[in-house]
Amino acid sequence: MLALAEGGADIIELGVPFSDPMADGPVIQKAGERALARGVGLAQVLAMVREFRQRGGATPVVLMGYANPIERYDQRAGAGAFVRDAAAAGVDGVLVVDYPPEECEAFAAQLKSAGLDLIFLLAPTSTDERMQQVGRIATGYVYYVSLKGVTGAGHLDAGAVAEMIPRIRRHVKVPVGVGFGIRDAASAKAVGAVADAVVIGTRLIQILEGESRDNAPPAARAFMAEIRAALDSLAPPLPNSARSPR
Repeated sequence: MLALAEGGADIIELGVPFSDPMADGPVIQKAGERALARGVGLAQVLAMVREFRQRGGATPVVLMGYANPIERYDQRAGAGAFVRDAAAAGVDGVLVVDYPPEECEAFAAQLKSAGLDLIFLLAPTSTDERMQQVGRIATGYVYYVSLKGVTGAGHLDAGAVAEMIPRIRRHVKVPVGVGFGIRDAASAKAVGAVADAVVIGTRLIQILEGESRDNAPPAARAFMAEIRAALDSLAPPLPNSARSPR
């Protein structure tokens, strides 16, 4: 996490391992299985965020995962424990894949009262009504899933993304980040030209899989620096457009 921040990441999405990650492809599924096999769950992820803050990490951190670990955490530690402990650890936002907006207004209010953002997903299949629902509740940013599929898919269509972003912005006033299918500086630059942020997960995990423990941070830093340089090479953004790597 510290290396990613040093490489130029503006926000770090930190995955919470879950046994049934419906939106994730094989690379992230495998990473989650490795983590779970080593006893890493939501409590351990919160501890990682606390250590990141204690070691000087100031980059915003968004937890990305599923409803089950959050609800199980509250079952064990008491109602509202997740929001309380996430805020205390230094978490800035939460993205829960399987919390649709119509089912989590109370959760959104709890997060907001603790100073945390609730980030929602939108997809190519999202209707205008769904975008309006998300736009009414979402804070921080929204995450546009650029394709019909799971994380790590390789058929990114930057043209289709460019067509979709204006439609989303008619209903959503927070920044729009785009993920799924972004793998390198070229694809990041293509998406960064039309979106407020690019989101990269699978490719980063693939890079780390091939490195030793000691080499993983430098490899992450170098990869992020390439993405950062590609986005910084774009023309100055329009007002309210961050062009930032997530």
